[in-house]
Amino acid sequence: MSALPRFVAASLVVAALAGLAACAGAPGSGGSGPPADAPAYRVGDRWVYHGEDGFRVKTEWNETHEITAIASEGITARITLKGGIDLTRNELWSAPGQVKVGAVYDNTTRRFEQPLQRFNFPLAPGQTWNQWVWNYNESTKERGQINRYVSVSGWETVTTPAGTFDAIRMQVIMRLDDETFWRFATTCNYLVWYAPAVKAVVREERRAQYVEKSNDSSGGAGTIRTQFGVVQLMSFTPGP
Repeated sequence: MSALPRFVAASLVVAALAGLAACAGAPGSGGSGPPADAPAYRVGDRWVYHGEDGFRVKTEWNETHEITAIASEGITARITLKGGIDLTRNELWSAPGQVKVGAVYDNTTRRFEQPLQRFNFPLAPGQTWNQWVWNYNESTKERGQINRYVSVSGWETVTTPAGTFDAIRMQVIMRLDDETFWRFATTCNYLVWYAPAVKAVVREERRAQYVEKSNDSSGGAGTIRTQFGVVQLMSFTPGP
């Protein structure tokens, strides 16, 4: 497949998913309310989450996010996972919501050629953005381009183990850069609730899949689900 058809196909996939998201009529879609302003982080801000992923057999883990430095180059956060997944990685944000170094799908660290707009503050109901961003994947040692579309819905009341929050809901539709000769790229459809009271996401629902390529007339290609998970906030401790 040539580069042009692959690029067009990627655009059509993301556009189609975005259209479905807009027509879904989910709670909070098209809502109103004040925008959520950019947070003011402090060194020592600490969030603990519980995550689980899988279908019949789930993988569970706890993950801790902590602001470890704020300097002229940006904000550094350390993410530590313990349990079914054990690892530690660091992220660098040029500003709140703007990721220079970080992860978007799994815990693979990527270095973005321009900041990835994880959150485009202020977050206002009805706001959308669509970004094509080049990155270097530290795991595969390859350069690729991710397409990420975000739609901001209205405010909702969300209850997690950490408490009940007023949160603004976003839908994230993303096409990764991991297409190979035997399968198409992974597509992700996430629901994210951001709560200004804790300066972070309080709940995230993750769904992702890819489609196998088929070279025969039987149409034997299958759809493989790679994520079916939820991450929820357990606690937030502000820095001193």
